[in-house]
Amino acid sequence: MPATPAPALDSADHPTGVELSVVAPAHNEVDNVENLVREVGDALSPVGIAFEFVIVDDGSTDSTRARVLELASTRPWLRCIAMTRTPPGKGCGQSAAFFAGFRAARGRLIATLDADLQNDPADLPAMLALLRERNADMVQGDRSHARKDNAVRRVGSIVGRKFRLWLLGDSIRDTGCSLRVMKREIALQLPLEFRGMHRFIPVTARHLGYNVVEMRVNHRPRHAGETKYGMGIVQRALPGLIDLFAVRYMRSRRRPTDSAETTAGGATQSASVRVAPRAREGAHA
Repeated sequence: MPATPAPALDSADHPTGVELSVVAPAHNEVDNVENLVREVGDALSPVGIAFEFVIVDDGSTDSTRARVLELASTRPWLRCIAMTRTPPGKGCGQSAAFFAGFRAARGRLIATLDADLQNDPADLPAMLALLRERNADMVQGDRSHARKDNAVRRVGSIVGRKFRLWLLGDSIRDTGCSLRVMKREIALQLPLEFRGMHRFIPVTARHLGYNVVEMRVNHRPRHAGETKYGMGIVQRALPGLIDLFAVRYMRSRRRPTDSAETTAGGATQSASVRVAPRAREGAHA
């Protein structure tokens, strides 16, 4: 299939010319990346905005990186970022890969999705439209209506949501969904160098004072490769509970870092990017 042409870089407001960066961590996804790249191109090319697709190779031991580079040779909007200090035979994890990808991204807006094709890139145009319509800072995907989990996973999800609501005030229905669109400034404030923090992206944005809205999105079963997450109490539930308490503690430790340069004449000029909570109409505590 011929490569999708890159959209014209016509945004004078953004020095890089990129309006949207799509970021996807990938660990041993060689059987999925070609379809993933094709679907992202097919979804965004008709929208008429300048975009790029950043795939972060997180310590893959298969040919994921080589395949991405091969695809990028005919797609100027496709980039490959390689994690460089991964444990032998493993990746640094989704949080760290997102951290690296966000700092490599050049778009005013950043979208995220998994590389396993369970997220549907065709949802991205509607998410972009909703972001504009609602004057929101982030649109978070919700797959809960489309998932067909067994009884154990459904009960676990309900319990997990209750704990999140109780400890963090987190009312996001599907925090495990990686499909989202957000303003770049949010992405750069997220403490994703800590393992497991990608599960707290939407609630952290709300804690920072941003307006996060949810949208129903498609969910598809994995058709190739293997899941990177364990199941059960030891692999997911207990670490998730510990992370909840850690995020609650760190939220209480966050302090304003706004600053301004002053001069003898009394003039002031802002000197930093805001990373403190802000009061905002429609924001959730």
